Amino acid sequence: MQSSQTDQDLPELDKEEILNDDAQAESTESTTEEAPEVEEVSELETLQTELAALKDKYLRLMAEFDNFRKRTARQRNEERATAAIGTMNSMLPVVDDFDRAKINSEKEDTEETFPNGVELVYQKLKRTLESLGLKQMVSTGEVFDAELHEAFTEIPAPSPEMVGKVVDTIEPGYTLNDKLIRHAKVVVGK
Repeated sequence: MQSSQTDQDLPELDKEEILNDDAQAESTESTTEEAPEVEEVSELETLQTELAALKDKYLRLMAEFDNFRKRTARQRNEERATAAIGTMNSMLPVVDDFDRAKINSEKEDTEETFPNGVELVYQKLKRTLESLGLKQMVSTGEVFDAELHEAFTEIPAPSPEMVGKVVDTIEPGYTLNDKLIRHAKVVVGK
């Protein structure tokens, strides 16, 4: 019968324990409810940071690719502009020979002639080369410039204003698309 006495005492103890257990359970529930929110917030911040880093990386990659595309296009244009340098350099002696033949045929004391057909071929060759960007430099009468001219010889200047200037051009210089491909061989007045 002791058990009936203990039963009466037990409900009181159980009530206190239950109240204590309920309070502990509520506090545990509130902490467990807050903990997932804190974890979710920190996870969200981590994901946002990663997203910002990936966006920055993407933008940098796109800018780098755009720069690469522009650089290769510029290089391709430069290569096209200068691709004909070798061909032009091999054609220049032919043009020089035409020039000499024409000059010799125009002299009064020579019997050589420059036939009309050859004149037409010469003019067509000159126009074709000019349309490809080849330009003959004008040197005679200009101030000597070592970057453009190659001094073949020096002679006394025919007049004081010709000192340091090109007196005669032996072989003309040429540019291809404004890039020097052959220096002019000149006679300089001293």
